Amino acid sequence: MQRLLMIFLVCLSTLLPSVAHAWWQQDWDYRKQISIDTTPEGGAINERAGRVPLLVRLHTGNFVFDGNQENGGDIRFVLADDQTVLNHQIESFDPLMGMAQVWVDVPAVEAAQRQDIWMYYGNADAPATSNGQVTFDPDYTLIYHFDGSAGVPARDTTAYGNHAQTSVVSLTDGVVGRAAQFVGSEPLMLPSSPSLAIPAGGSFSFSAWVRADQPAGEQLVYARRDAGNTLLIGTSQGVPFVEVNGQRSAPGQPLTAGSWQHLAVTASADQLTLYVNGRPSSSLAVALPPLSTVTAIGGDVPGFNANATPVAESAEDAAAGSAAGAPAAQYTAFVGAIDELRLSKVARPAALVQADYLAQGSDSLLVTYGADEQQSGFDFGGLGFLFNAVPFDAWIILAILAFMSIQSWIIMINKNRSVTRMARANDEFREAFSTVGTRLESLRDDNNLAARMQHSSTWRLYGVAINELRTRREQGMDTRTLSSTTLDSIRASMDVQRTLENRQLSSRLGILSNAIAGGPYIGLLGTVLGIMVVFLGAAMAGDVNINAIAPGMAAALLATAAGLFVAIPALFGYNRLAGRNREVGADMRMFTDEFVTRLAEVHGGDGGTEVAQAKHSAQQVPA
Repeated sequence: MQRLLMIFLVCLSTLLPSVAHAWWQQDWDYRKQISIDTTPEGGAINERAGRVPLLVRLHTGNFVFDGNQENGGDIRFVLADDQTVLNHQIESFDPLMGMAQVWVDVPAVEAAQRQDIWMYYGNADAPATSNGQVTFDPDYTLIYHFDGSAGVPARDTTAYGNHAQTSVVSLTDGVVGRAAQFVGSEPLMLPSSPSLAIPAGGSFSFSAWVRADQPAGEQLVYARRDAGNTLLIGTSQGVPFVEVNGQRSAPGQPLTAGSWQHLAVTASADQLTLYVNGRPSSSLAVALPPLSTVTAIGGDVPGFNANATPVAESAEDAAAGSAAGAPAAQYTAFVGAIDELRLSKVARPAALVQADYLAQGSDSLLVTYGADEQQSGFDFGGLGFLFNAVPFDAWIILAILAFMSIQSWIIMINKNRSVTRMARANDEFREAFSTVGTRLESLRDDNNLAARMQHSSTWRLYGVAINELRTRREQGMDTRTLSSTTLDSIRASMDVQRTLENRQLSSRLGILSNAIAGGPYIGLLGTVLGIMVVFLGAAMAGDVNINAIAPGMAAALLATAAGLFVAIPALFGYNRLAGRNREVGADMRMFTDEFVTRLAEVHGGDGGTEVAQAKHSAQQVPA
């Protein structure tokens, strides 16, 4: 048993945490490694994306919301140089639900590389530094997270303050937090501010997550009309298009009804490119006309004049407009949901569009999360990281299993010591008893021997038999000759004592049986509960890729491992103790037979010995 305990301790020592590396500031207790992987094994981005507002999704599968402030105000993001602090904006942080979305301003995302940043947390005195105006570069002119309430205008995150002129009718679950729900009625109107104005031949970018619930017909997602000039982005029978002054892009990849997909449009001096899910879907060789009026999201601009003549900037534009002078299409309002709406006054590179789709989507391989580390110099790596990701309800299961394990080890150690002392004392008593010959009562009066035999079960059997014999003698019975009935009575008294000794040997072994049988099932219960919490958190956070849920799944499986960790030592210990108990029981049974036989030999008469042996040969009490 001691060897088994030593093996257990050696195995446990291999799981001790390792020493962490450099630390940004000592006031923060914890940090988490976050990797941006543009290699083929990750996001597979082959061009430099540049400055990227990266979405960091936190949920119970990759983060424990216990070591930081309730609003996440102590969170900081630092580059791998442990010096450069990155701007960030917390869109949502809910420790009760176990989910958060944080935008991080990464200054440069390179092609085909793996870059690390560190998220520091665990400083109760740190002030909040979340700021969307500095997190997104100044070329973003409008960003709607739709993180407000229904019935109020959407708020612009950028410093331009281009808040919506009309209210968001209703909200629904989006790709990143909440999203605006459109039911085919009034559009969401954007202001005609100077920062949103587009000059002739100017640059422009649009991006949003779109869920087309009813993609039939010609539906507009983005509409802007100014003195006959138009810029329209929408779907035709579910196929996305971009249209400028009647010229429409060729049909490309259709949208899947009822599913979230990333839609983007970039416009340079003479080229518009339409992206679906981060990949180019179609293009249009045309320059943008001047546009400075209001913009409609989720429908057409109210009250526009469909017969107005476009303002041509050149003869080529006028010829193109004449060639496309077909009757205006009948557009309808968009039916579905829109999330993370962004407008820019520059043409965003294709690599950035792809990075946005990969980082924000639910199946992202671009962003992976590493182990949490502790400021004291020891990290949570290995088993410790799993403990850090265990949800609260699984902790209850682990606490129960820890109690069962401690109880089992205490029982195994104590019972092993007890049976070892008993076996040694029995061996010593048998050696002493082998020398008494026909003086069967001589050992009973040896006080020194009695002191040494306090742990011997055969000594107690011997004492019971001698007490029975002396009691009859004190009551006037002639014990020089014992009848078979008297021998049977003495044997019965020894059998009673032997049964009590066996019962004492087997006491508390039932607890080991419960640990063997129940430990794995209790651990499995913790695993099931943990997996439920992980999937629920991942679904609510909109992040269901393997890198996001793997830590939580591993932590949930820790409960099953803990159940086996309880059951396996208990199984070995139980079998060991049961075998030794059988050996002690066999010693007591043999001593009972030997003592009664020798008693019949010394005190039996008229064939008493033969009668006693014949009657009791078939009356052995089970051990």
